Amino acid sequence: MQKILGLLVVLGCVFGGYFEAGGQLVAIWQPAEIIIILGAGFGAMVIGNPWHVLKEIVHQIKGVLTKKNMGPEFQRQLLMCLYELLEMVQSGGLRVLDQHIEQPEESPLFQKHPLILKQKRLVAFISDNFRLMAMGKIEAHELEGIIDQELAAVEDELMTPSRSLARTAEAMPGFGICAAVLGIIITMQSIDGSIALIGLKVAAALVGTFLGVFFCYCFMDPLANAMEQQARAEHSLLECVRTVLVAQAGGKPTLLAVDAGRKLLHLASKPTFANLDAWVNAMLETEE
Repeated sequence: MQKILGLLVVLGCVFGGYFEAGGQLVAIWQPAEIIIILGAGFGAMVIGNPWHVLKEIVHQIKGVLTKKNMGPEFQRQLLMCLYELLEMVQSGGLRVLDQHIEQPEESPLFQKHPLILKQKRLVAFISDNFRLMAMGKIEAHELEGIIDQELAAVEDELMTPSRSLARTAEAMPGFGICAAVLGIIITMQSIDGSIALIGLKVAAALVGTFLGVFFCYCFMDPLANAMEQQARAEHSLLECVRTVLVAQAGGKPTLLAVDAGRKLLHLASKPTFANLDAWVNAMLETEE
């Protein structure tokens, strides 16, 4: 809703101001210019990116436009899921995790936390690294080094779509100039026409320049920025898991290990230690 509201404000202020100044909105509607600019931008993205990046761009745009449930309840489920997994390790050893990390979709523990189960990348990250710990004794610094390398690769994968869209956004004014130049070429072909006709064609050409700048700074660049923020928020979840696992491997008590990860959650919805302690106590009371 916030993104849609922002888009409406942009459209209302830009075109409302143009209309208030005496401009005719029909003059802005130039389908040929729009086809040239957006077509060139889309083609440039196809040329410059592999298909999996293009698919991820679409996926992240959908995530920006739809409300992703990563609020307080999501954070609670993540922390409690990690707490229960670590408690299993403390009580029965790493081998007891096999039924949960091999097929998370069928695990009763993960099914208790449906919001986490919907995040496929997060679930795979948790499962893979708990499996790594279960395969043999591993020191905390070794585990941290391995996971850090994985996080670096995941961060690059998450950030590539927004970077690609941002680079395309930077090129949109150039595509607008291309459309404007083509419009001027068409105008020159009608140089023997009336002044009114030439004026209309020049105005249509200038619309190309306007649309290139508009698509860049009013639409694509803000969208790329929103995608980057969303990717960083998702990456912070993985960093939370990394910190919890490293703290547990270093011999920290379960509650302190989970609290170490809590500190890395996204600031907008990060719970306090008191929240975490209350959730743990409530779970223990339920089990009793």
